[in-house]
Amino acid sequence: MPDCTSSRFSFQGPGGRELLADFSGGQITSDGGVMLLGAVDRRLKLVERLALCFDDHREESRTEHSVKDLVGQRLFGLTLGYEDLNDHEVLRLDVLLAAVLGKSDPCGSDRSRERDRGHALAGKSTLNRLEWGAVAGEEQSDRYRRIGVRPEAIDRLLVDLFLEAHSAPPRSIVLDLDATDDPLHGAQEGRFFHGYYGGYCYLPLYIFCGDHLLLARLRRSNTDASAGSVEELSRIVEQIRAAWPQVAIQVRADSGFAREGLMSWCEQNAVDFVFGLARNPRLEKALEPAFLLAENLCAESGEPERVFAEWNYQTLDSWSRERRVIGKAEITLRGENPRFIVTSLTPQQADARTAYEQIYCARGEMENRIKEQQLDLFADRTSAHRMAVNQMRLWFSSFAYLLLAGLRRIGLQGSAEARARCQTIRLKLLKIGARVQVSRRKVWVFLSSACPAQNLFAHVYDRLTTNQPRLA
Repeated sequence: MPDCTSSRFSFQGPGGRELLADFSGGQITSDGGVMLLGAVDRRLKLVERLALCFDDHREESRTEHSVKDLVGQRLFGLTLGYEDLNDHEVLRLDVLLAAVLGKSDPCGSDRSRERDRGHALAGKSTLNRLEWGAVAGEEQSDRYRRIGVRPEAIDRLLVDLFLEAHSAPPRSIVLDLDATDDPLHGAQEGRFFHGYYGGYCYLPLYIFCGDHLLLARLRRSNTDASAGSVEELSRIVEQIRAAWPQVAIQVRADSGFAREGLMSWCEQNAVDFVFGLARNPRLEKALEPAFLLAENLCAESGEPERVFAEWNYQTLDSWSRERRVIGKAEITLRGENPRFIVTSLTPQQADARTAYEQIYCARGEMENRIKEQQLDLFADRTSAHRMAVNQMRLWFSSFAYLLLAGLRRIGLQGSAEARARCQTIRLKLLKIGARVQVSRRKVWVFLSSACPAQNLFAHVYDRLTTNQPRLA
């Protein structure tokens, strides 16, 4: 590839005017909104607290970038849309990013090695060693893997951030569980073929509460969707109840989680559940009377109709007891559409229609949060050979999501973009062209006068820089 930084590009403009361009603009950034990310992080202290989950065994005299600097650079890079470590070979020149991350010399003129002068931030190789900290404990003899990570500390931090986002304990919360596919890119560790997704993939387990991410666990795909959910829920619920003893907890998931072990655990620990239930001939037969009623209603109205029924049900050999099952007998333009859920909720807590339409169907919002992580924060960028390194990448994407979710929760409340997805937030608030001028005491940032989101930027700034209450 030619060196485009020394090239001039000529374009033919309207009216015969020639447009000339090159990359000699100097200290100009395309990410002027990164200052908002810095303000969010100062409130949440997310980068600082995540950095404390690492153990740094490097020689201090030979270390130029602290773990906090490296973590911040990686998270901010992801939120700004730079998914690959190779991007940081040029991104390390960005003086505004360096200033937001707290570099005393954002121009990098104080670097000890001559070849690093002008590069305030770390390059791809240093950031790569941070990712490989996940296996540092296994290979301590490797001179390049001196930064270790404590996974249990990261797991606990995810729940702590959720708890701290509430100014007061809520009366009840709903924990959504889901598994999704994460396609592999070659002969990677933990590689298995998944028949449902039709390819080689990982099968990460996610737990959300609304917009809040509580768990992102990378798993091999040769396992059940619910594998490990009892252990993860047990840890998370214990931590939540230690802070909020009176909170009512409900667990919600699709049919892949309707397993005896998980339902029994919920019943034994006073946790309600609403799970999808895969259809079978026994369930379909029990729903036949409801379908007859739906057919009569459909004949009278000429419109699609749905009728709900419920009964106590127990499998032939896998369930230890009878449980409440709700069936939806729906007739659409395409024909019959039976659906089933199993729940611990009593009819007094939620009738059949409410349990299905208002409680169970609301879990679809969690899938949007997973899509934000995978599509907007690159959670599927797990192309390293070692599975532990890929778990580290999943964590970085998770905390990058939390950074943008924090900006949405705190900064965008009261605006038309209060429910904007991460990609929209990045486009409107972060991707702002700016000229940067560094003086001895200040860093001047001249944002583009043509930015269409100036009022929104001012709204977010006001909310981030005043003492606003925490919002769930």
